[in-house]
Amino acid sequence: MSEKNSMFDYFVVPFNAMGSRCEIKLYAHEPKHAQRVAAQAIQTVKRLERRYSRYLDDNRLSAINRAAKAGASIEVDEETAGLLNYAEACYLNSDGLFDISSGILRVAWDFGSAGLPEQSRIEALLPRIGWDKLSWRAPLLSFSRPGMELDFGGIVKEYAADQCAVICQQAGIGHGLINLGGDIRIIGPHPDGSPWSVGIRHPRDKNRHYSHIRLESGAVSSSGDYERCIRIGDRYYSHILDPRSGWPVSGLASVTVIAEHCLVAGSLSTIAMLKATAGESWLRENAVRALWVDINGNCGESP
Repeated sequence: MSEKNSMFDYFVVPFNAMGSRCEIKLYAHEPKHAQRVAAQAIQTVKRLERRYSRYLDDNRLSAINRAAKAGASIEVDEETAGLLNYAEACYLNSDGLFDISSGILRVAWDFGSAGLPEQSRIEALLPRIGWDKLSWRAPLLSFSRPGMELDFGGIVKEYAADQCAVICQQAGIGHGLINLGGDIRIIGPHPDGSPWSVGIRHPRDKNRHYSHIRLESGAVSSSGDYERCIRIGDRYYSHILDPRSGWPVSGLASVTVIAEHCLVAGSLSTIAMLKATAGESWLRENAVRALWVDINGNCGESP
């Protein structure tokens, strides 16, 4: 879709990737230029999805997880090393709460069901979780015990949004927005200088925005207990799981973080959720620009 805006044409390119509805919004002087840049950005998202999806058994992640299952070692490429470096930084800065080895808990949790898992199933998985159980010295990744597994699901989509922005900027696009299933990276304001307005969904009402953020650049990412969850009465059991207990965290219903990069915004919002009732104070203490709603419906923000 395209519209005319002063000297620019406005293009919106929708697509599906990483289990999400996505779109790229660009202003450009020439339609062919916008179409070419959007195609390159989408190709990058699809490449990263093929490379790190846990649903494929013939990609980079599956090779890592074969080594993890065997308690072996594997050398990784530069891009994967960068993601592992970032995952390690998140683990250290979250006191071990942000742990990409905890994805194996999905074996116990089925968020498409209406029931909770048996405690015994969770306890059987806990010994196979822990960044401290592996050794990472680029380019060598080694697993000290068999049966482990890594999952880049908490960082790849946000990383992809940032990579799309780089592609657009290098191609001369100065005004646009990347939206990968709610993980948003802004390239620049509208051509008239006005900011983009990003609506923040209320965690208990999918049809209502409880706030709007106006940005000329940067990124916005949200984490919450409402997208993938098991609801029993008024209690939401979210897919955001504490790697120490194997159970969903409780305290905050939604956290939205504004940062320069989408990768940072996404990981900070997830860490705040993982901090549970301490999430609000953690956001303030670390001067994170954020909005949140707790499980009692109280709203807050840190400027």
